[in-house]
Amino acid sequence: MIVLAILRHDQRLADMAGGNDMSESTVRRWRDELIGLLSAQAPRLDRALKKAVKQGGQAVLIDGTLIRTRRRTGKADRRNYSGKHRSHGLHFLALTDENGRLIWISAARPGRTHDNTAARHDHILAHLRAAGLGFRGLDNDILDPVIITGYTATRTHKLTPGQKTANRVLAVGRAPVEHGFAHLKNWRTLTKLRTDPDRATRLLRALLVLTNLEPTTDG
Repeated sequence: MIVLAILRHDQRLADMAGGNDMSESTVRRWRDELIGLLSAQAPRLDRALKKAVKQGGQAVLIDGTLIRTRRRTGKADRRNYSGKHRSHGLHFLALTDENGRLIWISAARPGRTHDNTAARHDHILAHLRAAGLGFRGLDNDILDPVIITGYTATRTHKLTPGQKTANRVLAVGRAPVEHGFAHLKNWRTLTKLRTDPDRATRLLRALLVLTNLEPTTDG
């Protein structure tokens, strides 16, 4: 319960230790052990897709998100700056089922990573085709698959009516996966990560497991 309070409400380790008459090192050890145990239960990509098919799923949704981190000094942190979000963070790619339930999350990558790059690195399309699943969020181009993103207006180029319509259609299709990310980000420890970025992958996968254990009011 102490660790869950830390993850859900972003409680400081020192505060939880003092309030429960124990050492901060003990609370830290509990947190790290629980995150390790839970993250080990997070499904691998191929297994997550097979399970989706077994449960009658016919398609998945794909999207990326930025989990903000504290800015650190030095050249090594420059790649974590996302120009799109104008913030430092780590990029994660995730899959949800058609109802927006998260079924898989990628390893952490630098914040400046584009969804295209992440999807190609994880061979997302190959896994989807092998599982026989349809998908929304990727262009089904065998030679050069890319993430479908909305059109962006600039100072010198306004969107055409057709581009605005395309953006609205895309927004409707992305709604369930955004809903899935929103559930994940209810864990306030993700508000601005203080953990070492190298441990962020385990943390996100642990929270994925916890999120899917929570009762849902959908349907």
